[in-house]
Amino acid sequence: MLKHPFLSFLKTSSLVAAIIIPIFSYANEIKHVAITAIVEHPSLDEIRDGVKDELSAQGYQLGKDLNVQYQSAQGSSANAAQIAKQFVANKPDVIVAIATPSAQAVAASTKTIPLVFAGITDPIAAKLTKNWQPTGTNITGVSDYLELAPQISFMKTIVPNLKSVGYIYSPGEINSTIVLKQLQELLALQNINIVAVPAQRTADIPTAAKSLKGKVDLIYTTTDNNVVSAYESLVKFANENKIPLLASFPDAIERGAVAAFGMSYYDVGRQSGKLVVRILKGEKPGDIAPETGQETHLVINLEAAKRQGVVLPEDVIKSAYRVINSK
Repeated sequence: MLKHPFLSFLKTSSLVAAIIIPIFSYANEIKHVAITAIVEHPSLDEIRDGVKDELSAQGYQLGKDLNVQYQSAQGSSANAAQIAKQFVANKPDVIVAIATPSAQAVAASTKTIPLVFAGITDPIAAKLTKNWQPTGTNITGVSDYLELAPQISFMKTIVPNLKSVGYIYSPGEINSTIVLKQLQELLALQNINIVAVPAQRTADIPTAAKSLKGKVDLIYTTTDNNVVSAYESLVKFANENKIPLLASFPDAIERGAVAAFGMSYYDVGRQSGKLVVRILKGEKPGDIAPETGQETHLVINLEAAKRQGVVLPEDVIKSAYRVINSK
C-alpha cells in the first residue's frame, strides 16, 4: 500500500473513524485523487488497495506527483453525502466512489469532477449510467456484476438436490434487491424456491438468519454491506444448523463460508485504477465506457465445509483457485 509521511487519523462526530491523507498542494503538477467507500470491509478495502496499487504501478508517487485522500462513510448514507460534498469542495482531479451509496452521493454532488465508480452491481439501476456505452457525462467505472446462472449451477454442485435457497438482504441497498429479483426469476425456472429475508440493519442479521432454520438447503450471500458487516453471526448459524454458506465474494471463505465463486475485488480495484490513470492523462470520463470486472475466482474452505456438513466433489476442489484449511 502507498504510504505518506504525514498520515493522520481524524475522528469527528459526523465521520466516525474516517481516514484522511491530507492534501498539501493543488499545484498542477500534483494530481489529487479522492477515494470514498460506504463502509470498510475486506471486499471494499481490496478495491481501494487495488486502485492505489495501480496508480503506483503506473508510476505515480504519493507525496511527489500524487495526493490521495480516503474517507469511509462507516455505513451511513448521511456521512456519504457529507463526504461527497467535502470532496467536491476540494476539487480533486478524480473521485473514486466504492459501492452504490457512495457513488450516488458523489454523482448528486457534482456534474463536472470525474467520478469513477467501483464495485457496483448495476450502475444503470443505480441511475449512474443509462447503458454500458460511454456516458457523455463525468461518470465511468467498473461494475462487479456477476452472471447468476453459473452461480446457480455452482449451488447445485454443492447441494445436488437443491430445493430451497436462503438469501438475506438489505431492502434499501439496490445491489442486493437487483440480485434478489434475478435470483427469483432464474431459480423459479428450475423449480427452486428462494426464501428472502430483509434485514434493514446489521443488528438484524442474526434474527434474519434464525428465521431460515429448517426452510433452506443453503444460504447464498452477496456483498450486501449489512450482511458482510455481520458475517460471523451468519457463519455461526450455518455451522450450528449444518447449512452450507456460499458467497459471491472470495474473502468470505476466510470468514467461514464453504465456498465463494465470484469477482476478485482487488482486480476490480486495479481495473478501476486504470480508468483513473486514463483520466489523469487527459481522457474525459464520458468518453470511457463503463466496464465489468474481468477476474473471477473459485475459493474453498474445507474446514467450513466440514462444519456445515458438506462433502465437496474432488473435481471441484481441484478446480479451485485457492483452498484453505486443508488437512
